[in-house]
Amino acid sequence: MSSLVPIRFQAFELDLMAQAQGRVAILIPTDGKMNPAARRANRLTRGAVARLVESNRFAKVKTGDVISLAWPGGMEAEALDILVLPRRPEPDEARKGGAALAKLAGGKDLLVMAGNQVRTEELALGIALRRYDFDAHKTTDDDAKGAVSICHAKPDDAKAAFAPLYAVADGVRMTRDLTNEPANILTTSEFANRLKEMEELGLKVEVLEEDKLAELGMRTLLSVGQGSDSPSKVVVMQWNGGDADDAPLALVGKGVVFDTGGISIKPAAGMEDMTMDMGGAGVVAGTMRALAKRKAKANVVGLVGLVENMPSGSATRPGDVVKSMKGDTVEIINTDAEGRLVLCDVMWYAQERFNPVGMIDLATLTGAIIIGLGHENAGVFSNNDTFCDAFLKAARAEDEGAWRMPLGQAYDDLLKSRIADMKNVGGRPAGSITAAQFLQRFVKEETPWIHLDIAGVASVAAETSYAPKGATGWGVRALSRFVQDNFE
Repeated sequence: MSSLVPIRFQAFELDLMAQAQGRVAILIPTDGKMNPAARRANRLTRGAVARLVESNRFAKVKTGDVISLAWPGGMEAEALDILVLPRRPEPDEARKGGAALAKLAGGKDLLVMAGNQVRTEELALGIALRRYDFDAHKTTDDDAKGAVSICHAKPDDAKAAFAPLYAVADGVRMTRDLTNEPANILTTSEFANRLKEMEELGLKVEVLEEDKLAELGMRTLLSVGQGSDSPSKVVVMQWNGGDADDAPLALVGKGVVFDTGGISIKPAAGMEDMTMDMGGAGVVAGTMRALAKRKAKANVVGLVGLVENMPSGSATRPGDVVKSMKGDTVEIINTDAEGRLVLCDVMWYAQERFNPVGMIDLATLTGAIIIGLGHENAGVFSNNDTFCDAFLKAARAEDEGAWRMPLGQAYDDLLKSRIADMKNVGGRPAGSITAAQFLQRFVKEETPWIHLDIAGVASVAAETSYAPKGATGWGVRALSRFVQDNFE
């Protein structure tokens, strides 16, 4: 497991700039007006900052740009980074500015001269998110990680404002770690063990084993994992920070720790990426961690179905018919459409046991959503406009791309089966929508529900504003904000 970079807030002292190691960052708005830190840097570098601000290059800068002066004269630092940022930036501008500084710093020390900058806590969040590095399986003699210090005019206030954001960043870190972890390490049992460890944060964590799942009637979930030697599990995490009588919000995650496709086996090329098919469960886990660490005043239950989809003599076959916990029968046309079989039982269990005020499921469910939305937005499906709009608002506030997709009877009709209540796929057209329609059949009429198809955003091949390539942790920030804005 990785760890978050420690971020220290300290008093604003200009004298620190000359002897600071690694990189030093100052903030200058697009109009070029220099604050005290910029003026001190200008004196130390014998006018280099002023010459830059007065140059044609600076005339073309935009908010969020960083211009670096390597080995600046008069300073011991390797570089002086000039972040172009208004004194009162928008939250996403501050976050992206911090992320840009963290990317340049790499593993070096970073001193940020923030002064009386507004939204320094958001800038620090950007640093924490982008400083992430998953190196658990690399052999190296250099384990040193550079320190991050932020000099602020009111360091105690800035530290207090950052504390809940740092808790959310730790939830993002956990999600990234889980999603990046190879499947021979993150087995269903290891996944459950890591979730059980969060009891030390105040979460109540239960692990339901296969005998209990069979007793409950979770046959569709069990059908996915029956070809694997790894036992299928459901983990229930409860955070009770609200009033005792308040029904919880339910978060449900798909946790397929490795997906070969089963008997409907995937092509070999790219199958190694299927270690991330537990990304939905990873987001639920990270969100529950964030809520617990920031002591959210809300009741939230997170449930994840942990399975491995493997081909073997005991694996589910195309053409098999399986009865769900709800009682509906499903004809398995394609064993590679397994995530919905995991989710439908866990979603029904969540409603039967907790009668939640609303339910959100997350899954790396379909390649079709990537064709439709690429890697910029998660697909959002919902049966309730008010519930959905509140989530989309939270996602926009946290700069996490999300786009609402349609549902309708014509799509649902594509799931009709000749021999069972439904098929598990509806064909190639509108594949992400028919998958959502399948899940909606397991949502009670009175339950506000959102399905998030995160196949395109959970793990990406190119770096993003907030993360290196690989797992992004998408969704933890949006869900934490959604809980904060609507249930606390």
